[in-house]
Amino acid sequence: MEEEEGPCSSTNATQVKAPVEREEKTEVEEDDKLSLLTWNIDGLDGEEQPQRARGLCSYILEYSPDVVLLQEMVQPYIRFMHKRLATNYTFIEGGEIGYFTTMLLKKTRVTLLDSKILPFRYSRMMRNLLIAQVMFRGQKVCLMTSHFESCKDNSGERMRQFNAVIKRMSMAPDDFTVLFGGDTNLRDYEVATVEIPVSICDLWEQLGEPEKCRYTWDTWANTNKEMRFKNRLRFDRVYLRRAVKDGVPRMEPHSMALVGLERLKCGRYTSDHWGIYCTFSFE
Repeated sequence: MEEEEGPCSSTNATQVKAPVEREEKTEVEEDDKLSLLTWNIDGLDGEEQPQRARGLCSYILEYSPDVVLLQEMVQPYIRFMHKRLATNYTFIEGGEIGYFTTMLLKKTRVTLLDSKILPFRYSRMMRNLLIAQVMFRGQKVCLMTSHFESCKDNSGERMRQFNAVIKRMSMAPDDFTVLFGGDTNLRDYEVATVEIPVSICDLWEQLGEPEKCRYTWDTWANTNKEMRFKNRLRFDRVYLRRAVKDGVPRMEPHSMALVGLERLKCGRYTSDHWGIYCTFSFE
């Protein structure tokens, strides 16, 4: 992950908070909700990789999300996760060499209809858009994940990728709900220059901009990376486009929490990013 030009204000020097506890729900209520975890797992970091891979699997088993969207996946992680999660999850990989994105779909809850990989033509970092069309409890959902171009100097290509995703979300069939989650590397001032259709919402904004979920890359709190300047940024984001066809239930955001906030026994965190765990209901 790149360094920024200068340090943040002193108000940023906070300690890691305990994970947000999920509300107790009845089994029926939970069954009606779609749960999603998106996380840049920093597979390129070789430090304490086995322990961190075990930590990742533990979080997935604990939260048991219907959909998992992962960025910076590498082959050692894939092999490790297959052994522990393939019984319960369908794996869709956005590449094979270097690092790539991956989706996991819970077999008992999500049915895969189709998937495809759309390369970003001008990316210098092998970035692409991974798309899967699925069925969830009778509802059509289009899932998307990506890892946008990194580094501040690559703002132009990152914005091109962001605009391409927004266009894809807008063009999806009107009886599909569309969910995008990933490491966008976006700065707020970049997003402000994009005309996002009113049909597409930012999950964090839709839920009232909860402060405890604002920063997903926080080098004040997360010490996996030694950075010359400390920063707190909202690189990881979730976007929703509800189905617009008459008679199709509308998806509504229900909750959002950051995960991965605990240190592992090895002294490191699962990733240099926090993950985002969120739930949605159909109304």
